[in-house]
Amino acid sequence: METELKYYLLLFFVSAILGWCLEVVCKLVQLHRFINRGFLIGPYCPIYGVGAVSVTMLLSRYEDSPLAIFGLAILICGTLEYVTSFLMEKLFHARWWDYTGRRFQLNGRVSADTLVPFGLLGLVMIYCLKPWFFNLLSKISISVLDCLCVILCVMMSTDIGISSWALIRIRVRAEH
Repeated sequence: METELKYYLLLFFVSAILGWCLEVVCKLVQLHRFINRGFLIGPYCPIYGVGAVSVTMLLSRYEDSPLAIFGLAILICGTLEYVTSFLMEKLFHARWWDYTGRRFQLNGRVSADTLVPFGLLGLVMIYCLKPWFFNLLSKISISVLDCLCVILCVMMSTDIGISSWALIRIRVRAEH
C-alpha cells in the first residue's frame, strides 16, 4: 500500500511536468514564443498531476468499460478544471485560462475543446501509461523511490510558497 502511494505521487509529478510541457509547446506553436504556462516557477502544472492521479485512482476499477472511463474522465477533469479556475481567480484575482470565445464552454472555465481530449487521455492513462509506468517503478528500489518523493515534494512545496507569496505581493501592490 505504501509503495503504491509513492507510485501515485511520482505519477503526479511526471504528469504535472508533462502537462507543463504540453502547455508550453501549444503556446509556442500558437504564439511563436515561450510562455511559462504554470502558476508556479518550476516546470510543472499541478492540475495535470491531480487530474492524472484522480483519473487513475478512481477509474481503474472500470477497466472493462472504455466508454465509462471516457465519460468519467471528462467529468473528473472538467470538474477539476472548473474548480481550479474558480479558486485561482478568487485567490489571486487572475485567470490562467479563458474559453469565453469558444463554443460549448461554461463561464469561460471549461470547454468541450479540452474536455474531449481529457477523456481520450483518461483512456490512454488507464490502458497504457499506468500499467507501463507502475511496472517501470516496480524495478526501482524503495530507497530511491523514497528519495525521489522527498526531493520532489520539498521542491514543489518551496515553489508553491514562493510563487504564492509573489502573486499575493503583486496583488497587494496592484490594489494600492
